[in-house]
Amino acid sequence: MTEESGTPLELTAFCVRGEPITYAEAIRGPFAPIRIGDAWGPPWSTTWFHVTGHVTNDRVGQRVVALFDLGFDGPTGFTCEAQAWKDGKPWRGVDPNHRWLPIDGPEVDFYLEAAANPRATEQGSEPAASMIALRDSPEPAFVLRRADLTVRSASENGPGRLSFDSSHRITAVGHAHIDTAWEWPVREAKRKVARSWSTQLALLDEYPDYIFAASQPLQYAWMQESYPDIYRRIKEKVAAGRWEPVGAMWVEADCNLPSGESLVRQLLLGKRFFMREFGHETRILWLPDVFGYPGNLPQLMSEAGCDYFLTQKLSWNDTNKPEHHTFVWEGIDGTRIFTHFPPADTYNGSFTLEEVEQSVRNFKDGRSSHRSLYLFGWGDGGGGPQPEMIDSAHRLGVEIGRADDFFEAASAEANGLATSAGELYFELHRGTYTSQSRTKRLNRKAQEALREAEMWSVAAGGSYPSAELNALWQKLLLNQFHDILPGSSIDWVYEETERDLEDVAARASSLSELAMSAIAGKGEGLVAFNSTSHPRSEIVSTADGYARIEAPSCGWVTVRLANSTEPEVSVTDHSMENELLRVEWDDRAVLTSIWDKEVGREVLSGPGNLLQLHDDNPARWDAWDLDAVHRDSFVELTAIEKLQVRGGHRGLLVFGRRFGESWLFQSMSLDAGSRVLSFETFVEWHERHKMLKVAFPVTVEAREATYEIQFGHIRRPTHQDTSQAKAMFEVCAQRWADLGDGDYGVALLNDCKHGYDIHGSVMRLSLLRGPTHPDPTADLGGHQFTYALMPHPGDFRAGGVIEAAEDLNSPLLPADGSLAGGSSRSLVEIDTRQVIVDAIKRAEDSDATIVRLYEAWGRSCRARLRTTLPASRAFLCDLLERNRTEVAIKDGVIELELTPFKILTLKLEP
Repeated sequence: MTEESGTPLELTAFCVRGEPITYAEAIRGPFAPIRIGDAWGPPWSTTWFHVTGHVTNDRVGQRVVALFDLGFDGPTGFTCEAQAWKDGKPWRGVDPNHRWLPIDGPEVDFYLEAAANPRATEQGSEPAASMIALRDSPEPAFVLRRADLTVRSASENGPGRLSFDSSHRITAVGHAHIDTAWEWPVREAKRKVARSWSTQLALLDEYPDYIFAASQPLQYAWMQESYPDIYRRIKEKVAAGRWEPVGAMWVEADCNLPSGESLVRQLLLGKRFFMREFGHETRILWLPDVFGYPGNLPQLMSEAGCDYFLTQKLSWNDTNKPEHHTFVWEGIDGTRIFTHFPPADTYNGSFTLEEVEQSVRNFKDGRSSHRSLYLFGWGDGGGGPQPEMIDSAHRLGVEIGRADDFFEAASAEANGLATSAGELYFELHRGTYTSQSRTKRLNRKAQEALREAEMWSVAAGGSYPSAELNALWQKLLLNQFHDILPGSSIDWVYEETERDLEDVAARASSLSELAMSAIAGKGEGLVAFNSTSHPRSEIVSTADGYARIEAPSCGWVTVRLANSTEPEVSVTDHSMENELLRVEWDDRAVLTSIWDKEVGREVLSGPGNLLQLHDDNPARWDAWDLDAVHRDSFVELTAIEKLQVRGGHRGLLVFGRRFGESWLFQSMSLDAGSRVLSFETFVEWHERHKMLKVAFPVTVEAREATYEIQFGHIRRPTHQDTSQAKAMFEVCAQRWADLGDGDYGVALLNDCKHGYDIHGSVMRLSLLRGPTHPDPTADLGGHQFTYALMPHPGDFRAGGVIEAAEDLNSPLLPADGSLAGGSSRSLVEIDTRQVIVDAIKRAEDSDATIVRLYEAWGRSCRARLRTTLPASRAFLCDLLERNRTEVAIKDGVIELELTPFKILTLKLEP
């Protein structure tokens, strides 16, 4: 593009603070003249520029363009950007890489909707800027540097010729990775999408062989709602084969932290949107920028109709780089998925000769495959590919194609591919298991609330609240995006996320209450609802104190409270004891002993429930990373402020601690007849660049510990004998982790935490962090969470660890009602503890009921499922609820066979 001076354009401007306004509202605004060199745009404001001018006679017939520099400062995607509007419709984006707009007549008259987006920081001087505070800043953030008419020069020859073996075939895919939120709020992501996609639609018109791929159905839904002209043009290009919807998931979700059912819904909602809107079923799970991939993902892909997986992020590994670019990924259940990592190690390729040649030289699987994928284009509001990139592809002789065609050809031609089994652990960004802990807790609570709302709404019969539940799921899934839930976004994002997730949990709970009320009727009797897939008997808090309640699986029971005759928990100033465990502590309320009375052995090998405060100063990515050196610097928090004990059916030790600028209040409890020692915790947290962990040294030794992941579990090393083991100094889990030797074990449960480190015989759970970039206030304030220690004979299966973790996360729900005394109902009963019911919901397209279940022990089994739900016929179906095979059902009983970690989706037709 020529940089010669041109004919100045005339601009007037209208600044809008707060939320953006529509084009129709904007053009009625009070525009005032603005000139080159003038400042504009207080942070997060929108300035509408009215651009007018005239093409001089000497330039008629030439490639005249309007060229802009709005004050582009900083990397592309992290500075000001604009949407050009022409004739009332979104036209093209203007950004550092797409500075010119074509002028096709003598008169110039259009508008620019310019977003004055400031840049957040991932590291640097303290404190980081608050993006919330900047919303009120009156100072302009940018200076208008250029706005004139000039002539666009023809593309230069070059960049040279490729020097690699032409037998290796590159398929280049135009792309613009756009984070649904990150250093900008969701509202700005919507506008980034509109700017980038309108630019790409224009390029598709200019280059007949160009193809563009875009993921994340949610972003398409944004266009459908707010930019109908862009959406209409996208649908035309999809129909013509020029625009490729990729991705499968509703958003490019984090895969470590959401529940299994959340990952199912990402695929269900995402694929159904593409199929409904475009008649296109994407076969690729497209997650180039996600922070690790659990071992259940291959099965989820296959069950959702995806044959291929793409990511790039593991090239960032800090210790062990991936050994392959094209390989077969085998999940924990044995499902095998063709997987490709683009060897350019980027999803934002610039199409330089050097980068394309590096892509080929870097390819590690040339003996097995002769194809690779190259993703090119500026992301995050950078507008996607530039014309120069497409011209470079033509000169270099690199095919621009469809990702689907690449995967189909590559998988057909490849032979002798290596297999990678289990999880794809990301050796970086380990702090994301813990950062923004309130968001993670709200996510866990919202997931559970939706699960219960669906289950009890099915049970209640009548009108099922499909529309409201679908809207709540969409809101939850948005907030599981891979820069929201992991904790790596700006403060503005978490202001909205916490509000969103609180709303999801509250509205879902309201739906549950309505359904439970319909089931239980009106009255003063007590009805207990149990959403877990096992019958349970436990101590609960009632208006009259603590009492034992027994409830059936996936069902409810009328409760008659009576004085219990079972032994109570004996409590002294330094101990509590039930039939199974004796727990002792010192004057500082630090545990000194847990004696397992049933088997006669000590559980602790050192001080237990020991809170440790670490220095936490990652070298680069503050909210993202947890560097290994954090383990070398910590203090033990043992100062005690107050201590109180109480016995009965629930033994309690209550105490508080102060440290730094923070305080902690903890209630340790042990119920009659229970092996679960719980620690309900409240923290007022005001530490910066610190990490709070809790440690339990135990008397169990094993080379590996077991961690729950979605729909199963995985084993990871407790030693550091290999570079891979050393890299796993912090790992992610769902609700539990267990260290056992087969004969005996200890589980560490949680109700909203994810970061674990189990090394040697010390089990630790990460509780809180204090990063300051990009959110200077991350995690400041109040936190509530519960963790629990569970010693048990045998392995975690026989010991009941899975059930205990379910109980901790899914408390019994009480309701007033008028059901007959002693009455109960179980929606679904299964005759083996190996099989877990994870969801009961109404089918998407009928009045059938969907029951999702999985084998949790990692062992094949037969299961007999008995249901009281209406069920004249039953089908096994995929995750999109498409029937596969009919299964026999007789008197409400279905016989099932499950292989290890198998997920089954059962459809019951009334």
